[in-house]
Amino acid sequence: MAMSKTRRSWLKGSGLGLLGGGFLSRVDKVSALQSGPSLRSLLDQQAKAGRSEALLLKAQPGEEGPPAPAQADRLPLEWNKAVVKRFFDALAEQECQAFLVRDPLNTSYLTGYWHTTTERPEATFMNKDDQAPFFLYPGLDRDSVTSWWFGGGWTYFDFQHGEGAAPHEGKVQQGETVDLFKFLLEGIKKKGVQGTRIATDGELYPSQLEKARSILRGVEFIDVSDTLMKMREVKTPEELALWRRAYVYFDRAHAFARDYILTHGTDVTDFEVAKATELWIGEVLYSDLDLAGGKSHHGVGTSVGIGCRVGPLTAYPHPNQPAFNRIGRNMALQVEGGASIGGYGGENYRAYILSDASGNFDPHMRKLWEVSQHTCDMQVELSAEGRTCSDVAYQIHKYQVAQGVAKYVYHRPGHGEGVEGHQAPYISLGDHTMLRRNMCFSEEPGLYDPETGCGFNWSDTVVVGTKSGYRMSRVPYTREWCWLKL
Repeated sequence: MAMSKTRRSWLKGSGLGLLGGGFLSRVDKVSALQSGPSLRSLLDQQAKAGRSEALLLKAQPGEEGPPAPAQADRLPLEWNKAVVKRFFDALAEQECQAFLVRDPLNTSYLTGYWHTTTERPEATFMNKDDQAPFFLYPGLDRDSVTSWWFGGGWTYFDFQHGEGAAPHEGKVQQGETVDLFKFLLEGIKKKGVQGTRIATDGELYPSQLEKARSILRGVEFIDVSDTLMKMREVKTPEELALWRRAYVYFDRAHAFARDYILTHGTDVTDFEVAKATELWIGEVLYSDLDLAGGKSHHGVGTSVGIGCRVGPLTAYPHPNQPAFNRIGRNMALQVEGGASIGGYGGENYRAYILSDASGNFDPHMRKLWEVSQHTCDMQVELSAEGRTCSDVAYQIHKYQVAQGVAKYVYHRPGHGEGVEGHQAPYISLGDHTMLRRNMCFSEEPGLYDPETGCGFNWSDTVVVGTKSGYRMSRVPYTREWCWLKL
């Protein structure tokens, strides 16, 4: 796949000459941006000239594969109401008719209310017979929280909150610092608790329990974090469809990045590949969403982040050096990132080998690439309901050792995937969780060699199936896709 033109001649001939002096200098020249074509239009020309999208895998008849992409940008409120009902049904076994969650991920999962988290405490409380949840929230979120599924709540001005202070209501005073946990408990007491048990998404500290027992006398707090996590681990069809929609854009981003590398070759850095791709796919993604002109609750939990690293940076699972290396021949290269729509999506990495000037591929890099690629396929095949996480990890690690690459193994093959990224359970030797259908995992049995400055890490979302798993991405794992000649 050698280039037929140099980067500069291609740019000049296709009208992308403004990028010839470098991606960053192009962005810096504001006057040029004002008088010339937009950067988006230049990148669109790049995308139209590429051929990699045609190589994305097609659905096969009868396969246990990803669902059709969702049409909506987020899960509807009716979905959240059904989840809350399922949660209360599960809580009935522990005689709980009320819940209090303080992890924002659990708030989003149960209620559909998405918010930015800081040091400001927020919490969600609901009785089984309530028509809508109640919230503890800071004043800066008052418009977003009250315009969603809102039954009432307890607001404070800001952290640290001064008693009686409410500048937005004209009350400016230096009050005593308010204990916001006690403030929450007093609010719950005034509202009333259904039953005598409140389910929480984590244990309360001893000091918190003491406050709770003094305010909510006779009420017991039950840690049900495991119950809630088990619900979140197994995805519903609606979640998977939204997940797949995110990967449609993610796959297109990988195709764009591959074309950018093939087109511009050794003239560019990994940094440029990442930023050009992220800018292009971000424009495509956000242009397709119903953002309602910037109104609240539209486009929540949606983002796309693209990375690229080449050479020595690929030799570390989590490099601490910046990705700003010029692409060169006879190197390992990785295109990576994460994307989500409505909070659902995951990782998608592909590992490349770049040939030397003669078009040959280094034998050592070939070996590491082939073993790591095969273990990716192994994870998919082994991800069937009824197995355990530990069993999948054991089979993969046994194969790695048998292939003589033990010294290049640095971590477990994968982790559970959720809204937060890393989620329990883990494809790890010490995790004996039983796989259940529609659990989602990353796929990254990578191999790394800092001595020679190369490494190969992969990722995808592997969904647990009945006979085997399946991947969310349609980006190939083939030599045709991943072994490039510049």
